[in-house]
Amino acid sequence: MSTSFPSGTGGPDKSQASVGELLADASRNFSLLMRQEVDLAKAELREEARTVGTTAGMFAAAAIAALLTLLFVSHALWWGLSNVMDQGWAALIVAVLWAVIGGVLASRARTQLRTIRTLARTKETAREVPDAVRGR
Repeated sequence: MSTSFPSGTGGPDKSQASVGELLADASRNFSLLMRQEVDLAKAELREEARTVGTTAGMFAAAAIAALLTLLFVSHALWWGLSNVMDQGWAALIVAVLWAVIGGVLASRARTQLRTIRTLARTKETAREVPDAVRGR
């Protein structure tokens, strides 16, 4: 069957297409839609991975700085407290202090990690696919 183009439309006349042609066209459009969804998901994952990588690097640098600070401040505090009390008690007080600080920092980091949104646009457009397939 030859497809003719009505003058002025620039495309095939769908009213004269066979059921097979219409199904093939729908299949191509659906395949294109799925490829675009996958491409969007890949792009969002790359963006999120970059953000997560940067955040992880900052956490690592902060951990190294915190460790060095912890060592020097702890030693100075322990030394200062040992002038007033037994060295064992001074060391225990310093250890408990740093345990509390570490707990607070870990809690804040966990809260920050929860704010990362993943695949937001992909989820949104994927919800629209069933309606688009139904023609809505």
